[in-house]
Amino acid sequence: MGEKLQFTELDQYLFGQGTHYDIYRKLGAHPVKDGDEEGVYFAVWAPNAQEVSVIGEFNEWDEQANPMTKAGPIGVFETFVPGAKIGQLYKFFIIGMNGEHIYKADPYANEAELRPGTASRITDIRDFKWKDGTWMKNRQKFDETKNAMSIYEVHPGSWMKHPATEEDEKGFYNYRELAVKLAQYVKDMGYTHVELMGIAEHPFDGSWGYQVTGYYAPTSRYGTPQDFKYLVDYLHRQKIGVILDWVPAHFPKDAHGLANFDGTAVYEHADPRQGEHPDWGTKIYNYGRPEVKNFLIANALFWIEECHVDGLRVDAVASMLYLDYGKNDGQWVANKYGGNQNLEAIEFFKHLNTVVLGRNHGTVMIAEESTAWPKVTGKAEDDGLGFSLKWNMGWMNDFLEYMKLDPYFRKFNHNKMTFSMTYAYSEKYVLVISHDEVVHLKKSMLEKMPGEPDDKFKNLKAAYTFMFCHPGKKLLFMGQEFGQLREWSEERELDWFLLGEEKHRDLKDFVKALLKMYRKYPALYGMDTDPSGFEWINADDGDRSIYSFVRKSPTGRNNLLVICNFTPMDRPDYRVGVPKKKQYTQLLDENGMTAKKVFKAEKQECDNRPFSFAYPLPAYGVAIFQY
Repeated sequence: MGEKLQFTELDQYLFGQGTHYDIYRKLGAHPVKDGDEEGVYFAVWAPNAQEVSVIGEFNEWDEQANPMTKAGPIGVFETFVPGAKIGQLYKFFIIGMNGEHIYKADPYANEAELRPGTASRITDIRDFKWKDGTWMKNRQKFDETKNAMSIYEVHPGSWMKHPATEEDEKGFYNYRELAVKLAQYVKDMGYTHVELMGIAEHPFDGSWGYQVTGYYAPTSRYGTPQDFKYLVDYLHRQKIGVILDWVPAHFPKDAHGLANFDGTAVYEHADPRQGEHPDWGTKIYNYGRPEVKNFLIANALFWIEECHVDGLRVDAVASMLYLDYGKNDGQWVANKYGGNQNLEAIEFFKHLNTVVLGRNHGTVMIAEESTAWPKVTGKAEDDGLGFSLKWNMGWMNDFLEYMKLDPYFRKFNHNKMTFSMTYAYSEKYVLVISHDEVVHLKKSMLEKMPGEPDDKFKNLKAAYTFMFCHPGKKLLFMGQEFGQLREWSEERELDWFLLGEEKHRDLKDFVKALLKMYRKYPALYGMDTDPSGFEWINADDGDRSIYSFVRKSPTGRNNLLVICNFTPMDRPDYRVGVPKKKQYTQLLDENGMTAKKVFKAEKQECDNRPFSFAYPLPAYGVAIFQY
């Protein structure tokens, strides 16, 4: 066997330290030439296995045909199979410590058999010709604290579908078709990024991809790894960034997956109080084990470096940070200081974020973290976790609670919309309305709104205006931009037929106007993390449920004044205090773009300011003025 094929002493050392950052180039299945012979090099980590062999279409699944040899003490088994070819299915046959016979998919496989099949597939991920050089070069300059970021969250299997056929009973678009359709739509709307759910291989459609069995394999539901790279490449060439959902918090117990890999707890903790989520029926990774940390960190790098993805949204961070997350007394084990913080997971995050962001300037690591854990976006060296951004779940909960209220009761809950500004600069935030908010009887965004159908649309426009003008990056789940009526289901495509109706088209155009304005005016994103970029004009107008505030641009020019009325009351005589005696040009009202009306500030006290102007504010009216 050629030298390059071996799992060398250096490989063993780095893997044992948890710092073999391109371990996926060694473990797994790799088509190679050994002398004159073409074949595939296989390597797998099974530290407590008695024996391992590789079985597959190249040897008729014969357990004796291709035994693997142990490469040193760390527990990696390897072999070269002459004549094995790209496209063939395979698994590892493992004889466990107690003699049990185990059949496992390859944890490092780059392609998997389409469910319900569970085998891995030999592929060559290196033969893709990238054409996104300009994007990749410019990406290095991207700064999430200063650049615009509006994210369209997409579940690829249910965004749009083909009519079902016998060959494709689910009607999935493949990655290449999706690339063209999605890029066209996202570009037209004006989003900067898409965030894709459920890309890593998973057995069950209903898990939406949050229970992963193939961390290094783009799901074969929509095509090959090359097709997936084409999707990323195409979106990049259309100037659209790509973020993936990433799930290092837990993994499912499926027989072919990572659980009990060699008959012992390899990836998970052996003690169920540390190694199982009782609520989710899943296994928890052992973040203290260097090879496990290495598996996950190299996986993040695989998506970003090998697949050119621009960032990862890290799912269920809170469940990793707290040892007692979702557990009752007796179901968890305290750390060495007697506390409930998972010290190994904290260390893992610092290591992960430092390496990923240090090696890939301009990429982002986004934490879905639902508690008040301090310094999630703080630097690792200052005892932070080192994430770029954090989902603002507090804002989302308060905002949705407020918007669901009958307008009459909003005056008693006025602080729900102002409270977020008391902590807006404690972390670097993304404001999110994600898939989680429009499933499980929570209703779609439009259906959460109070009142008659007309009122619902007006409420939702006011809500989105408030969201887009509030500090923080933006994320909106697919379908909510045009007023999807039904809750989301992964089983069917979005209700695109609704765009046949004027009200839904009008809402979509309104969101498009917001997205275009958001990108055009640095006041709406350039000072998201700087408290001097935001100022309330009136945060206390609870009786009328009106909010007015200013967003300032980094240059001090083209600042914006924002007014939102959350009741069905017309205010023909509405007067607003302003920061300066200037002209205020209206850019947007509740109907979308307006003829640019100009209002002159006059010396008249209002909102505790010496200057103001009067402006007719309609029911559920919104107004954005530039000055």
